[in-house]
This record gives sequence, structure tokens and C-alpha cells, in this order.
Amino acid sequence: MKEKLQTAFLTRQYMLSKDFELYYYNDRNLPEVALHTHNYYEFYFFLEGDVSIQAGEKVYPLRFGDIIVFPPGLAHRPIIRDRRIPYRRFVLWISREYYTRLLSMSADYDYLFTYVQRTATYVFHNDRISFNTIQSMLLRLLEELHADRFGRGMRITLCIDDLILHLNRMIYERSHPKMPDTAQPLYRHIAAYIEDHLEEPLTLDSLSAAFFVNKYHISHLFKENLGMSVHQYITKKRLALCRDAILAGTSISEVCRRFGFGDYSSFYRAFKKEYGISPKVYRGSLGLPPG
Repeated sequence: MKEKLQTAFLTRQYMLSKDFELYYYNDRNLPEVALHTHNYYEFYFFLEGDVSIQAGEKVYPLRFGDIIVFPPGLAHRPIIRDRRIPYRRFVLWISREYYTRLLSMSADYDYLFTYVQRTATYVFHNDRISFNTIQSMLLRLLEELHADRFGRGMRITLCIDDLILHLNRMIYERSHPKMPDTAQPLYRHIAAYIEDHLEEPLTLDSLSAAFFVNKYHISHLFKENLGMSVHQYITKKRLALCRDAILAGTSISEVCRRFGFGDYSSFYRAFKKEYGISPKVYRGSLGLPPG
């Protein structure tokens, strides 16, 4: 991750901005942080470290991808178990005034905070794919905050609003699981299945076995409705995840292995065909070290 996006740890517990503040921290040997409260909303995105979080009376061990939401007035603190391990996280503060403005645009922005306060649920676990999407959104917002480009102010507003809405939708959909829609076309069910299993081996034969449908029929459905083969669809979806993972700082070798590309050469060809640039050049354009 770019060093320019990193911030030295702040001990202050008040906001300087009237809207929001976003920080990326990467620390070792931090002093103990006392139990504290503040009058703004805090989102905490955990990346790495031997750390637990105390929220109210409870202590929660953390793992990669955890998101913790602290409403105003909730006492909390990190408990660092091993200060030798890098302690990496994003921290987002949102003022009450900014939150009120979001609500004036749509009540949809309120679902997460209402859910947190109603259920006293503060920690949300995420799989690696879901969290990589969120991490990419945070990095794009940080890039805009540190850049001096045309349209910066509006782009920052779009990024922060999109992030908050994304988190609200994520928690809403988890608490309102969809019932199977038997009227939905078969190819959509298969496409949804593919997106949920992109880190697993996927072939026409495995899809045929999962849906009890002839593989040639599946192939015909994708060509007719999506204009591409099943293999092309899987590759496109995997490449999008690879791009987000590289943006989040994951090494190219790990990305290639995790998302089902048998070797680097096949990954290289597919990535360059899709995005017009090689994975290493893309990684370098983000200011990331080779890897």
C-alpha cells in the first residue's frame, strides 16, 4: 500500500473535519489506549494484528476482515496482545451532522446504525472477497483525499456516500436472506452460484452436477442470455476480484493462486486482454512494490 496513504497514529478523540475523517494505520509497539467515547460515528476495518476490541462490557477477538461499528457514546478501546506484530486497520469517523445529511437524502443510510443500536451488535465478520471489495472502496477514497485532481470534492462525496450505502446494504441483506426465487431464469441462478464459488474449481461439469442440468444446456443458456460462454463469464468475474485484490495490496502470486488461474502465464494473458495492461504494470501504477 502506498506510504503516502498511511497516517501516524492519532491520540486525539475528536474530529477536525465537520463531515468525516479517514485514516490508514500501520503500527507496532503502540501504547495502551484507554477506554473512551466520542460524539461521532466510528467505523473500524481490521486488517492485521493480535488485537481484541472492547465495546461496552464485551471483548471481541478480531480477525482479518472484521468491521466494527461504534455509535456515539459507546465506550470502547483496542486491546493489543502482541505489540511486535504489525497492527493495521482503517478508521473512519463520521460526524452527526454528516449522518443527518445522509438521512435527508434517503432513510436507507440509517439501517446499519439502527440495527447496531437495536441488537447491540458491533462486530461484523466478512469473508475475504467481501472485505476486499470494501478495502478497495476505502483505498479509492484515500487516493482521492490525498490527490489534487479535477472534480476532487464531488468524487470524495460520491466515494464516501457509496461506501456507507454499501455497508448498509451488506448488513440489510445478511439480516434479510433472500428466499429462492423459483421463477427466476435458470441462468441467473447459475450466475449467482458462480459468484458465490469463485475461489473454488468451477467447470461446466461441476455446474451440471450442482443444478442437475445438462452441461450443453447450461452453455446454450449463457450464450443466448449473456452473449458469452460459461468459461468467459467465470474468467471475467475472477479477473474483477483479482484487480480488487491487487488494489488492496495482495501479491500477484497470491491472487493468481487464490482465484483459480493455473499458472501466471494464463493469468497474465487473461488480465492483459481484459484490462489492456499487465498485472505487474497495474500493480506498479498503484505505487505498490513488485510482488
